[in-house]
Amino acid sequence: MNRLRGLKDLVIDVVNKGATSVEEIHKAIAKLPFSALEKIEPLESSAKSAGKLQDQTIGAIYDVIRKVNNEVDKIATEILDKAEGVVEEKENY
Repeated sequence: MNRLRGLKDLVIDVVNKGATSVEEIHKAIAKLPFSALEKIEPLESSAKSAGKLQDQTIGAIYDVIRKVNNEVDKIATEILDKAEGVVEEKENY
């Protein structure tokens, strides 16, 4: 069971860190057009506002991915706890 728990923890950690890395790259790439538009004086304010909104939206999406991953962690932990209890009960007979 310890190996399964270790594997579960590894997968959860990789997904969380992967989501954060991809989020950072996504934000950096998505920022490029807005940075260009901000250099055009009549569009500067609108481009900044739109860029902030996009940044928040991207962040919210990756937050959901991490929240779902954390819920999967809780469910997997419960399943492993129950499976471990069943194994222990069988060993006690």
